[in-house]
Amino acid sequence: MTPEALFINVEVAPEVASDPEYAAKLEEVCPVDIFAADDGRVRIVEENLDECVLCELCLNATPPGTVRVIKLYDNGAVLGAT
Repeated sequence: MTPEALFINVEVAPEVASDPEYAAKLEEVCPVDIFAADDGRVRIVEENLDECVLCELCLNATPPGTVRVIKLYDNGAVLGAT
């Protein structure tokens, strides 16, 4: 169940989600533990999504466009999109 106060959503491309190195990197860089590395795969910790500080560390740790932070409060704008 998704919390009603959620203001972002996160999507991870399959090629990153299934890569053990990216899974570990995302788990390491996120200051609010949105990502977990489970059996070499990225798992999004949904209960932590509302803690996102929009720091872009996850975007910088992965190839461009493979992690999307979607601002639900801003008509679905994507963090870091130009």
